[in-house]
Amino acid sequence: MGDTSVKEIARKLSSAFHLKTRPLAVFGTDQRPENAVHLSEIHRCLAFSMYRMAVLGSPDAFFISGDNTEGCCPGGLSHTGFTKKPDYIRFFVSTGRKDVRGGAAEYLKASPDLVDRSFKALGTITIPGKYLVVQGCETLPEPEPAIRSICCFGNAEQVRNLAALVHFDREDPFSPVIVPWGPSCSTFITYPARLAEHAPRDAAFMGPQDPTQNYSLPPDTMALGIPVEVAQAMARNLDDSFVIKRPKVAFPGH
Repeated sequence: MGDTSVKEIARKLSSAFHLKTRPLAVFGTDQRPENAVHLSEIHRCLAFSMYRMAVLGSPDAFFISGDNTEGCCPGGLSHTGFTKKPDYIRFFVSTGRKDVRGGAAEYLKASPDLVDRSFKALGTITIPGKYLVVQGCETLPEPEPAIRSICCFGNAEQVRNLAALVHFDREDPFSPVIVPWGPSCSTFITYPARLAEHAPRDAAFMGPQDPTQNYSLPPDTMALGIPVEVAQAMARNLDDSFVIKRPKVAFPGH
């Protein structure tokens, strides 16, 4: 991970980008974390729980695991590798079927077959450990666990600027920041934490583009899921970038 702790990276990004929400760290462990509550104590949805924790500043952390799934969204558990994807998902996400959940559907994909192909393109989803933990970066212990990614919530200006910093030392104009298809928890956790076999390894993930999460996220809120190595590069480049060199361009209102 280099010589900069995730706690320090989060501190630098929060200060430079005027974040009002706290960055969250994602990691796996085989030991149940003492300071983490079970996901169900916040909300069944991983993404909504992360947003609430980022905004409210508590609890310090939450966890999910395969041996304690009660009160957790089945989709979130499958997208983090703890359970198999339910068979009905291919219909529910697309056009629906009368004998599946009473015909309810999200109409996010044109057909069940397209859903299957999209999920297949992800490759194998591998759990990061017996427990997956999401923790406020400022509360991480020393020495830090092996952090996989961080997630930053912000308004459009803040997230645009975060994305621009990802691009700072990159030659490819297209792939360093992408808006992937999938549920919000995949944007926040699965892709940046590299649980999905075929997720790009050095890209940050902007979103979510999942409209089913619009009920819980304010209209002006977005997030960036950042693999830890990408976050390290962002912190390393910060002082040489537009964020520090031209702060009034990055944030005209500050």
